[in-house]
Formats: sequence, C-alpha cells, structure tokens
Amino acid sequence: MLTIAVSKGRIYEEALPFLEEAGITPIDDPKTCRKLILQTSRDDVQLVIIRATDVPTFVEYGAADLGIAGKDVLLEHGAESLYEPLDLKIACCRLMTAAPKDAPDISGRIRVATKYVKTAQRYFAGRGIQAEIIKLYGSMELAPLVGLADCIVDLVDTGNTLKANGLEPRDLIMNISSRLVVNKAAMKMKHQAIQSLLDQFEKTLAER
Repeated sequence: MLTIAVSKGRIYEEALPFLEEAGITPIDDPKTCRKLILQTSRDDVQLVIIRATDVPTFVEYGAADLGIAGKDVLLEHGAESLYEPLDLKIACCRLMTAAPKDAPDISGRIRVATKYVKTAQRYFAGRGIQAEIIKLYGSMELAPLVGLADCIVDLVDTGNTLKANGLEPRDLIMNISSRLVVNKAAMKMKHQAIQSLLDQFEKTLAER
C-alpha cells in the first residue's frame, strides 16, 4: 500500500483531476465525504487529506510515502530530508512582499508580518535588510493597516484581496507551485511501486 498525503483546499481540488488522469480516483466522493483517509480505484494507493503545513511532516516521518504540497510549505518546513522529484504545475501563485499603496520602498529596519517566518528571514537577510518578523496565521493584509507591520510576505494569486485592502504587491520572492515529495526510506523499501507511480505521473504531466 502506498499512502499519498494531499493538502486540503486549493491544492486538493487541483490535485484530484491530476490524480484521476493518472488512474487514481477516490472511491468516496471527496466533496461530501468527511473521511481523512480515502481509498481509491487502485487497491495499492490510498490518500490522506491533511493541513498543508503537515504534509512534509507526514512524509518525512513515514506516515505517508508521498505527498503533494506547495513549494511555499516545503521551503518553510525545510524539506532537505525529502525527495522532490516532480513539479506538478498545479495551484500556481506567487510568494511576494506587499505594502500599502502609498508606502515608501522597503529599506532600513522594518517589521514584516507573515506565516512564512523562515522564508522571510532568508529573503530579507539576503537583501541586507534588517527585518523583525511577526508571525501571523491569517488576515495578513490587516497588519499594515493597523500599524502592526510595514509590509507582509504572503501568497498572491489574483491580487484582489490586496487591492480590496489598499495594499499592492511589491517584490517577487518566488513563483510557487505544488510539488510531489517522497519519503527517502520509502523510496528504497518500496522502490518499484513508487517508481512506477512516478513514471505514471511524469506521463500524465507530459500529456497535459
């Protein structure tokens, strides 16, 4: 049995058609089913549906053999202990800084609100900017509006949420997409089964 951990939300919604094209379809209706472990059309593959931030942890510790997670989550987790063989090119967006429209360019010592603490620290340190990082779990756009932070680091898709709150995207940190990651021990112990799955995924990507 191979277990694939998939992030809830947008990644899950975009991963399902991809998995179906690769011959893996949940038996239960994923839109109505409340189960967290889903059996599939393949007897040897099951899905576990978990929070995005937990996917690399499940895979790293072997609770899942493979996982589908955003590159943003993998960067923040520090996924050096995982294989990352495929960019699935789904759930694409951008990791960016954003600030109020009339705010001056980012320089000097600043305060940054984000849930991507490690990634933001690396980014600003690389630019020689002293940044105090304030960790938030949501409503990032609110931070500059109430004086909590000078700018934010967050995922940007259409930019409509930023615009609605008087913010604008500034600097691109990285283009983000969802990646397939594999547990290193599982890659050795279940090599044939996992490699067969990887080959099928590569074929599916090539046909898209």
